[in-house]
Amino acid sequence: MKVVIKPSKAKGKKFTAIFSKDGKKIKTTQFGDSRYQDYTLSKDKKQRSKYRERHKKDLEKGDYMSAGHLSYYILWGAYTDRNKNITAYRRRFKLK
Repeated sequence: MKVVIKPSKAKGKKFTAIFSKDGKKIKTTQFGDSRYQDYTLSKDKKQRSKYRERHKKDLEKGDYMSAGHLSYYILWGAYTDRNKNITAYRRRFKLK
């Protein structure tokens, strides 16, 4: 499975994740509300902690292709560098 993450063209969204397997698109997910800052922009650890506490329920369904998972791990991940969070997300879910 492969994922490509790029800026979104959808109104009100920050990013688009396109999941594909063997060159065939599986799912496209829009994530991140463009009206708000995230950890990669604010670098505020307290804000990150509060977000992750509020949104850990989004992970219960186990769908790593969901907007909740993508936001949790990429926008509010362990690093303030979005590219590092994308790399960690790919590694965590064994994606290319």
